Amino acid sequence: MWIKICANTNLDDAKLAADLGADALGFVFAASPRRVTSAEVAKITPHLPANVERVGVFQSLDAYEIARASHEAGLTAVQLHSGVDFALLQRLHKLFAGQVSLIQTIHWQVDADGADTAIVAAQLRRIAADGFVSRVLIDSKVGTKLGGTGISFDWDAARTTLAEVAPELKLIVAGGLRPENVAEAIQRLNPWGVDVASGVESEPGRKSPEKLAAFIRKARESKVDSI
Repeated sequence: MWIKICANTNLDDAKLAADLGADALGFVFAASPRRVTSAEVAKITPHLPANVERVGVFQSLDAYEIARASHEAGLTAVQLHSGVDFALLQRLHKLFAGQVSLIQTIHWQVDADGADTAIVAAQLRRIAADGFVSRVLIDSKVGTKLGGTGISFDWDAARTTLAEVAPELKLIVAGGLRPENVAEAIQRLNPWGVDVASGVESEPGRKSPEKLAAFIRKARESKVDSI
């Protein structure tokens, strides 16, 4: 199980997450109370283990801006959080030339009364067909808020869609995860990975050591029920 601890704002939290066994650390460059700059992240990434991914979360649609920030911050992966833009994916794929990997976020509209299922399925199929991205993160969208809400999407509604559509993609579940429910999310959805931000915080922008340790432990120990 691949585990990403997102929205890190300081070196102590990032190092603790890495020491506890996180596979990836996320840094939010999009509008957020947890937003950081590339200069700030550049002071953190050199002190992290080489085997831990450094993922920047971007809402920008400017490929050169994303590439510049990624280089300055020392990122190894970019997560696109502004919606699916296939032209942007193609530009970044060419700019990075395999040196920085791409993760595409798809937003599951929590208040869409089930209408979002077909949209998510269509996006997954197109992403798989285009081949620029192998990892897709499914996050909750509440109203106009793209993530960071602490609210889960409907796992039961998503289960069939995520299991049957584009099985070649590595799916990462986010949105409302915390130590108390990450095992259930893994059992229901059988994702390739999980992603958490506010669910392991003591306050916005600060991680709780106890919650971090519990989340990573429970994610590692989780067993997937047969479907």
